Amino acid sequence: TGKPLSLGGSLGRRDATSRGVVHVALAAMEQLGMKPEATTAAVQGFGKVGAGAARFLWDAGVKVEAVSDQFGAVYREGGLDIPKLEEHMAETGRVTEFAESEPMERDDLLTSKVDVLVPAAMEGVLTSANAADVQARLVVEGANGPTSARADAILAEKEVLVVPDILANSGGVIVSYFEWVQGNQAYWWTRDEVEERLRSKMIASWDEVNEFATKHKLNLRHAATAMAVERVATAHELRGLYP
Repeated sequence: TGKPLSLGGSLGRRDATSRGVVHVALAAMEQLGMKPEATTAAVQGFGKVGAGAARFLWDAGVKVEAVSDQFGAVYREGGLDIPKLEEHMAETGRVTEFAESEPMERDDLLTSKVDVLVPAAMEGVLTSANAADVQARLVVEGANGPTSARADAILAEKEVLVVPDILANSGGVIVSYFEWVQGNQAYWWTRDEVEERLRSKMIASWDEVNEFATKHKLNLRHAATAMAVERVATAHELRGLYP
């Protein structure tokens, strides 16, 4: 999947992961009683996932106060102008030295005073060394494995809601599945159709994981993992030894 459109690819695949991240972020914010226009966020990473997440959060009215890339981090109280930052990134290849911002240390972004933290760069960035200093009420994992097991436990003790990678960044593989479906049908959907189906899938998954977590008194990571294992086990039991 991820083919060019001319070879049967799907519209909406490029930014599907970041859109999915923001769909569940907004759902989690609603659950926590956080209104977008009164919410601040920090996004670690300004690549395909991070930049998209920052833009879609900004579109939703969230004040994205800090972003980072491999070169450094920038901050602006009250929110960065993400479209202008995108232009700066296109011109310079980095977020640093953006005129309408102040520089900050990359590692400081993870513990900055914001409501929502989106680690969307690399694995293992939230650890036992910094988890206790996280000030966000909500962590939405855009990257794979950004939170260590010990950090997870510390965040739970602090009552920080963590939306795990297995749920939060699944938008890309969902639209890859949509691409496969469209190819089999030889009928391609519009961008609006792809994006609405993605939103529907992400919110349905969010609701299912939340319900499972509440029923079994689990955190969202354990709930999502248990649901996945249960589905595979059920299919294996019904199918038998195959092939």
